[in-house]
Amino acid sequence: MQSLDSFISSASGFVWGVPMLVLLVGTGVYLTIILKGMQFWALGHAIKLIFVKEKDAEGDITHFQALMTALAATVGIGNIVGVATAITFGGPGAVFWMWVTGLVGMATKYSEAILAVKYREKGENGYKGGPMYYLSKGLNMPVLATLFALFTVLASFGIGNMTQANAVANALSSQFDVPMWLTGIVLLTITSFVVIGGIKSIGKTTQYLIPFMIVVYLATALLIIITNFDKVADAFGLIFYHAFHPIAAGGGFAGAAVAAAIRYGIARGVFSNESGLGSAPIAAAAAKTSDPAKQALVSMTQTFIDTLIVCTMTALIILMAPVWTTGGSAGELTLKSFQFFLGDFGAIVVVFATVLFGYSTILGWSYYGERAFEYIFGDKSIKLYRIVFVSFIVVGAMTELKLVWNFSDLANGLMAIPNLIALLLLSKIVSEETNRYFKSVK
Repeated sequence: MQSLDSFISSASGFVWGVPMLVLLVGTGVYLTIILKGMQFWALGHAIKLIFVKEKDAEGDITHFQALMTALAATVGIGNIVGVATAITFGGPGAVFWMWVTGLVGMATKYSEAILAVKYREKGENGYKGGPMYYLSKGLNMPVLATLFALFTVLASFGIGNMTQANAVANALSSQFDVPMWLTGIVLLTITSFVVIGGIKSIGKTTQYLIPFMIVVYLATALLIIITNFDKVADAFGLIFYHAFHPIAAGGGFAGAAVAAAIRYGIARGVFSNESGLGSAPIAAAAAKTSDPAKQALVSMTQTFIDTLIVCTMTALIILMAPVWTTGGSAGELTLKSFQFFLGDFGAIVVVFATVLFGYSTILGWSYYGERAFEYIFGDKSIKLYRIVFVSFIVVGAMTELKLVWNFSDLANGLMAIPNLIALLLLSKIVSEETNRYFKSVK
């Protein structure tokens, strides 16, 4: 088992090496150029579209529900632990590179979604789409499409299921002594009731759960920022200065070079917002929309909310507190930083957020995995997938998951490769669809 873990860890490190990070960011930069920086000048229009209901349009869920389902999968442990990891190993400057990843990732997310809606199909279980469909229909690459679907199924059991269940169980066990097996059973039960109804049930649940959990988390962060406003400028100063200058070791902090800031900032940014991985367009394909560009614009705001808002708030709280300089565990850094300002209440909010973020990620990824499984094995395979998926929640809650984490990282990276190939080869279609839409709304 140790040799298998070592092999998977090495493979994951290779897949997520510098070439992959350059490819992810480079694709975002390229798409930003051909879309003429659309994520900057069209953001206001995109935000307005979130709340538009197209009653006569084809699809299964509203723009808002599609966005919340995608946010359910991305606003998760990465926003709490991922940001802390970036700062622990890359220093404050890593946050700047997370922002860069988020900004160019908005163009990537837009492009994924516009292709997902354009090439979607209607099946027995509603509308279905995503990279496997634009790879097979748009590029006639059925082998790459099947590989993407396979990697998505594998990732759904790892990063979308067992690791989230384990994070929730650990949080409740460490803070409130809740038995991990009990957390697993409760998560299995409440997940089963939602996923059995498919995307419509998931959409209805996430449209209430996601805004609530984000508002609670951000409101607590804002309370800290407002009451400690004198520390905000220093926190931003650390971010901008150390994005281009190394930070020396001090206290318990090990120090970090600029290369480390770039590496961990980009890696954790991509992990958080999933731009380029190809997961979110699976939810976008189910949206009720009269034009692929409309849902694509809505999907673009997902990366903005996840990285530019939620991750930034987490980073500011960490950098405003002195805890990050003591060299403690990255896994506890966010909790201890909130606790530094608000005592036990701060710790409870972070635990509460971890529970809701982890649960919402399970819901979002259950749909991604379901659609990928359906693509490989057909419409009638969905019930089997749902049964197996929810069963693994209990396994995840009660099991040490170092191997699963490494395997999940590997599967995520392997998802990105065929998806990025499709985005680059279909970029002309993305540009044409975008130009057509904006000419029609002038």
